[in-house]
Amino acid sequence: MRRAERSALRMAVKRFWRNGNARIGFGLIALFTLIALLAPKIAPAGYDDENLLGRLKSPSGLHWIGTDELGRDVFSRVIYGARISMTVGLAAVSGALVTGALLGIAAGYVGGRMDGVIMRMMDVMLAFPSVILAIGIVAMRGPGLNNTILAVSIVNIPVYARVARASTLAIKEHEYVTAARAMGARAWRVLLRAILPNAASPLVVQATLGVAGAILDAAALGFLGLGAQPPTPEWGAMLSDSYKYLLTAFWAALAPGVAIALVVLGFNLAGDGLHDALDPRLSQG
Repeated sequence: MRRAERSALRMAVKRFWRNGNARIGFGLIALFTLIALLAPKIAPAGYDDENLLGRLKSPSGLHWIGTDELGRDVFSRVIYGARISMTVGLAAVSGALVTGALLGIAAGYVGGRMDGVIMRMMDVMLAFPSVILAIGIVAMRGPGLNNTILAVSIVNIPVYARVARASTLAIKEHEYVTAARAMGARAWRVLLRAILPNAASPLVVQATLGVAGAILDAAALGFLGLGAQPPTPEWGAMLSDSYKYLLTAFWAALAPGVAIALVVLGFNLAGDGLHDALDPRLSQG
């Protein structure tokens, strides 16, 4: 069984790397991850080094992407902003994935009243646009990076709960699950050994795509002033501070906007590539 699992994993990796778009997505993710990790060594200046005499200067050899309204180096702030946006996206999705997967698997496996209660709660949350619900959560708890992560994580829980429940409902009808039950295996053992490993693929794909959405939600909160607070160089907050200077210093808004677009594109391409690589129908080809 372990040998078969390793073989299936190798085939999935090969299918992923044969997908040109998936390789581009992975490359973008790897690039921004390295930028985030090496920000202090890459950035030519501190993210909060102000120079009011050099406000809104155009790109030059000293400031590759110009300066913002406080004379801070835009290139350096975008580099440090990668840390914030990547952290928010990964942390928010991790929290939503774990919580949603546990709720969805419990609802699908136990069924009955537990299934009804959990899924009706998820339906209520899905009735609100994710950004609106996130704004409400942050408004109640107050602006800040930690509350942004919490809000984005909460609004994404229903997505993973529904994916996990759907997978569990299909998997628990398989013969090997029925055999495990008949042999007296405890529920937790069936969940850990049979349900969870087979439900992991769609959850991993959804999580990869979900990071892109989480980064966009965090940027939206930052743009509204509810995310990371100044002087933290969060990309959405940078857009909020600089959009009013579009006609005179477009580079201050263009740089964080392009960074958001590239990271989101990277996760979307990688997520699509994972979907194709892990699709069981393709493993027959």
